[in-house]
Amino acid sequence: MTGQITLRDLAAIDVKVLKGVGDKRKAALAEYGIENVLELLMNYPRRWVDRTNEARVSDLVAGQEALVLVEVRKVSRFTTKTRKTIVKVQVGDESGRFSAAFFNQPWRERQLKVGLQVAMFGKVDEFRGALQMNNPLVDLIGDRTGRIVPIYPQSERTQVSTWELASWVENALERCRERGIADPLPESLLNEYDLMARGPALWSIHFPDSMTAKQNARRRLAFDELLRVQLVLVGRKRSFELDNTGIRHVVGGRLQQRFIDALPFSITGAQRRVIDEIDRDLAGPHPMHRLLQGDVGSGKTVVAVAAMLAAVQGRHQGALMAPTEVLAEQHFAGVKELLHGLLVPDGGNLFGDRQLRVELLTSRVTSERRRELLHDLADSSIDILIGTHALIEDAVEFGSLGVVVIDEQHRFGVEQRAALRNKGSQFGKPNSTSPDVLVMTATPIPRTAAMTVYGDLDVSVLDEMPPGRTPIKTYAVAGKDATSKMWSEVRAAIAQGQQAFVVCPLIDESEKLEVASAEKTFATLGKAELKGLRLGLLHGRMSSSEKDATMSRFRDRKLDVLVATTVIEVGVDVPNATCMVVLDADRFGIAQLHQLRGRVGRGAIASRCWLVTETSDIESPRIEALCASTDGFYLAEVDLELRGEGTIMNTAQKGRSDLKLASLRRDRDLIESARAAASRIIDADPSLTNQTQLRDEIDLLLTRDEEEFLSKN
Repeated sequence: MTGQITLRDLAAIDVKVLKGVGDKRKAALAEYGIENVLELLMNYPRRWVDRTNEARVSDLVAGQEALVLVEVRKVSRFTTKTRKTIVKVQVGDESGRFSAAFFNQPWRERQLKVGLQVAMFGKVDEFRGALQMNNPLVDLIGDRTGRIVPIYPQSERTQVSTWELASWVENALERCRERGIADPLPESLLNEYDLMARGPALWSIHFPDSMTAKQNARRRLAFDELLRVQLVLVGRKRSFELDNTGIRHVVGGRLQQRFIDALPFSITGAQRRVIDEIDRDLAGPHPMHRLLQGDVGSGKTVVAVAAMLAAVQGRHQGALMAPTEVLAEQHFAGVKELLHGLLVPDGGNLFGDRQLRVELLTSRVTSERRRELLHDLADSSIDILIGTHALIEDAVEFGSLGVVVIDEQHRFGVEQRAALRNKGSQFGKPNSTSPDVLVMTATPIPRTAAMTVYGDLDVSVLDEMPPGRTPIKTYAVAGKDATSKMWSEVRAAIAQGQQAFVVCPLIDESEKLEVASAEKTFATLGKAELKGLRLGLLHGRMSSSEKDATMSRFRDRKLDVLVATTVIEVGVDVPNATCMVVLDADRFGIAQLHQLRGRVGRGAIASRCWLVTETSDIESPRIEALCASTDGFYLAEVDLELRGEGTIMNTAQKGRSDLKLASLRRDRDLIESARAAASRIIDADPSLTNQTQLRDEIDLLLTRDEEEFLSKN
């Protein structure tokens, strides 16, 4: 082989060629998740120890956390009267010594052999007049003498040590030195974004000369990860625009303005800005594909209706698809009310105007009524159709679908969303057009995540609340006294004619999880804390008619309290409900709690939300964040910080990110740079015909499924 070494070349080299990797170590590496040299080089250190800068034992201070490099000098193990195992280790350096105690970790006796060099990180305590760390983090670093030592993720199960990984990485990089490692990015781009070349970056991420060199290496390799993702997203976006002809809607017409003028309130500056952004898309030659983010109550519906009216005034139709029948029916009632009395300018009408027609289609519509609706939809007699996934059934045909609005898009599968969009494409017909798509979500997404996860959509944000919405006060509740006081306040609010939600995580009792069940809570509250009040029960296992009957009674104030599961998270709008009690709140995520809380505070009366946890001695940063803020975008950033970034290339939503180095939290500037670079590369070479190495790296490092998920999601 000649020429510089590509990532594809590295992926084709078995780890067994490396010095010190026989059959046994090869098997251990395979269990660790490494089978070829590329996987080895992309197994980056999880941290680095600067040997010139770490604390010495003599610098340790009781009560403070510290990282020290020490030698294991003595190991002992004993069992307590309560049959707990304690492994005690004496460690030290040239400046002093201390002990480390490991509780119920008997394997530490096998791991920590006398003479080993280890890095220990933990809080230092004083025990019987001497310094001690309890259950510190331990990294075995061997006898590496470099100034900065890489520490790799380790696992007791696989028995692969950090110094073994470092020696194999070093051997691999040394053997690449003669031919050099190929770099797919031109020098001009490296200079523009101040990026180091790939070969030096791989050396410096594993064996940096300085912490600055390590940072520069991380920046370059993280940029590569982000660029691959953005090339897929931007490429699909451009491809969609080229393959689909949009409807050039006439915006700013009389119908849209009549609607805005007739609203009983003034629209916010954010709503005006977003309507203008959407109008620019609607007037353009390519189909709109836009994500509308807005916190609960920020006025997304008004924006969505304005978009659909732009289609109607051009003699096209609008469609709004919601994930549940309850939400579809609520949208229908809300949109009908917003559009009450609105007339459509129509030159073909004797009076110059005609009535606007809005209809609802769900699985509950009777067959005779359904036939009538489908007939009127096909001949364009219906202007706006609101419904559930029933809208995408084969029998449903639009006369001329112009604008599609999809609410709470994460609740629909990719195929369902595409199917609704395709309802407007008259396949096989000349001059076929695709409808414009507006995707809405009330789950705020951090901007960096939106640019990456929804990179093929343009993003609009409603970041201003309409006047008249009263802020919700949120309280953390734990312990008997605080809980008793909470129920008294709920009763007092109900005595003043207000209503309350009580939310429970499960429907039935579970032996595994000690959480409240809706059915048990309903029975208990009716006999105790809320005795004498009118209680209703709502959960996902009830039939649609039962749910509707219960919700109608609550909406009509025939019930004081609705005990429910998270079925109320989306789409329940009862302005008179001012109290929300969430039981076992620490079982919910931030986004879900924020959505639940949004069910109150929808009227003029000040609303309260109580987040009940079992014990007060366990602090929850999620609960604290919700008590401190009602800003969904701030909470989304906190959630990203606490929960981890999850994966962006498949459906898993939490835990370890499939970006190995890039961070959606820390690398906003890098994401924006990668986005800009990808746009320029794709605009110059849409199919990457002349960028064979970049194209090959995308094929190598992103599976077809991951590419498909990225582009469709």
